[in-house]
Amino acid sequence: MPRITKPLSSTEVKNAKPKEKEYTLRDGGGLYLRITPTGSRIWLFDYYRPITKKRTNMAFGPYPEVSLAQARQKRDEARALLAQGTDPREWEQQQEEQARAVTEHTFRAVAERWFELKKPSVTANYADDLIRSLELFLFPVIGDLPIAEVKAQTAIRAIEPIAASGKLETVRRLTQRVNEIMTYAVNSGLIDANPCSGISKVFQKPEKNHMPTLTPNQLPELMNKLAKASISLQTRLLIEWSLHTLVRPSEAAGATWSEIDLENKLWRIPAERMKKRKPHNIPLTEQSLALLELLRPISGHREFLFPGQRDPMTHTNEQTANAALKRMGLKGKLVAHGLRALGSTTLNEKGFDPDVIEAALAHSDKDEVRSAYNRTDYLDRRREMMAWWSEHIEQAASVGSALTWRPTVVAS
Repeated sequence: MPRITKPLSSTEVKNAKPKEKEYTLRDGGGLYLRITPTGSRIWLFDYYRPITKKRTNMAFGPYPEVSLAQARQKRDEARALLAQGTDPREWEQQQEEQARAVTEHTFRAVAERWFELKKPSVTANYADDLIRSLELFLFPVIGDLPIAEVKAQTAIRAIEPIAASGKLETVRRLTQRVNEIMTYAVNSGLIDANPCSGISKVFQKPEKNHMPTLTPNQLPELMNKLAKASISLQTRLLIEWSLHTLVRPSEAAGATWSEIDLENKLWRIPAERMKKRKPHNIPLTEQSLALLELLRPISGHREFLFPGQRDPMTHTNEQTANAALKRMGLKGKLVAHGLRALGSTTLNEKGFDPDVIEAALAHSDKDEVRSAYNRTDYLDRRREMMAWWSEHIEQAASVGSALTWRPTVVAS
């Protein structure tokens, strides 16, 4: 005959004092109060797991925060779950996880964690654009939704007003970012699958507008216009520096004297200034070094090669070259970034190795496996190629280059 446990009274529980050793007061039905020598009193519930039939327990909380009546109610609820074949501890964990999902795992919270992970791999400007687009377009609509409740239709409704206004490039970026955030949520174990993986197919794709550039045979025309342009010497040097080194406008505008390694004839751009967050070493040709000598009287005493006109303690705006190209009559024909395309096209037409050209442009290999094994930066081969490129520019310039302003050296 099973032993009958006498239910506890409120007085017994209240008067339970610590002893030299831990002991328990049982109320029946698996419920008991554990009293430790330190004086803590914890309600516990003994039960057998529905599937494994292994004995275990779960805590209901401390006394007196959880009263006898409240502990009995928790026991009855747990026994009811067991009668349905549900483990009460697992059920409680699920309830806690769902409650956390409402506050800790909202779309905004998950997106912010994703952003912190992504931020080190992108430039500061790109990171600013990224978080600004989320705050402006997505957080006000779906930011407070639990990530598990963000479905394809939810995200589509948030993006539809932007699509209706014709901002198709913004739509493209938003769908891409939603997809990345939801994939991050899957990989973090917050959701089982990404329901937003195909939302970009719902919207019209923006037309690809390649950055305006010139053809290789128009290089002499560019250098001629550069010679006649009503622009400052520093801006002329900025454009030529960009052309000879094939860097991005932001990389050229932010160049510092500390990055110039004259001993090894290299321009060492640190990772934090590069688009792909990898350091980039650029061979300096004789023409590039000559441009530096022309720059030295202008900015040699400053931090930046191309100081800002209003505040020389900062660098020139990355749009400075674009503004100058427009004044030269090249609006819609050439932008500063197009100088890279001009160089790439010319070098490819001349038969240089495409891998070496891509390395010069600091492009990353889209084949991740190949990229992982191909660690070379082709520096020696780039020296040869960049020397040819600078000589080609100089030949095209004849009268257009700032280098024609160099003083003639008379042989002794």
